[in-house]
Amino acid sequence: MTRILGIDPGYERLGVAILEKNKSDKKEKVIFSECFKTPAKLEFNERLFLIGEEVRKIIKEYKPEILSIETLFLNTNQKTVMRVAEARGVVVYEASRAGMKIFEASPPQIKIATTGYGRSDKTQIIKMVKMLVDIDVSKKSDDEMDAIAIALTAFTHIR
Repeated sequence: MTRILGIDPGYERLGVAILEKNKSDKKEKVIFSECFKTPAKLEFNERLFLIGEEVRKIIKEYKPEILSIETLFLNTNQKTVMRVAEARGVVVYEASRAGMKIFEASPPQIKIATTGYGRSDKTQIIKMVKMLVDIDVSKKSDDEMDAIAIALTAFTHIR
C-alpha cells in the first residue's frame, strides 16, 4: 500500500488530501481531505505555526510515505508568492522531519497527470478528479480538489 499526502500550498487556505492505493485497487482512495484555513487577523508567523501544527497532526494520524506538493508559479503579486513560499517551506519541513519522500509537481505536470493536457483549466481538472477517485465533490473545496490532483500526480510518477 502507498499513502500520499497531497498539499495545495497557501497561508490563508491550505488544500490537504491523503490518498492511498493498494496493489489490488483499481483507483486511488481519498481517505482524508480538508481545506485548512488560518484566521486573517493573526500575525503571519502565527499562521505559519498553525499550518505546521496541522500538517504534523495529519502526518502523525495518517502516516503517509510521500508528500506531493505543488511548486510555486510566479504571479504578479510578489508578497503573496513569498508568503506562499514560506508556508510551503513549513510543509516541506514537517514532511522531511517525519522522514517522508518529497515529490514536487509543477502546475503543467498536475494538469497533464489528471487531464492529459498541460493547459487544462480548473473545471477540467475537477471533472477528471471526479472520474479518477471515488469522492463526493459537492462537499469538497477547490483547494481540496487541487490537493487530490497533486497527490494523483505523484501516484502517476511513482508507478
